[in-house]
Amino acid sequence: MSAQELRDKTPDQLRDQLVQLKKEAFNLRFQMATGEVSNPARIRQVRREVARIKTILNEKAAAAASVEA
Repeated sequence: MSAQELRDKTPDQLRDQLVQLKKEAFNLRFQMATGEVSNPARIRQVRREVARIKTILNEKAAAAASVEA
C-alpha cells in the first residue's frame, strides 16, 4: 500500500492495520523458524509497511499537536 493511500486513512484505521501487520509479522517469524515460510520476501514487505504506517501516524500526531499549540 502506498504512503498516499495510507495518508487518506484515519488514525484509527491505521492503528487497526498496524495491529494486523504485527500479527502477520509474528506468524511469519514463526514460519521462518520452522522452515515453513512460503514467501520469505513478505517478511521484508511487512516490516516496511509497519514502518510506513508508524511514520504516517507520527506525522498526523505532529500535525495535530501543531494545530493545538
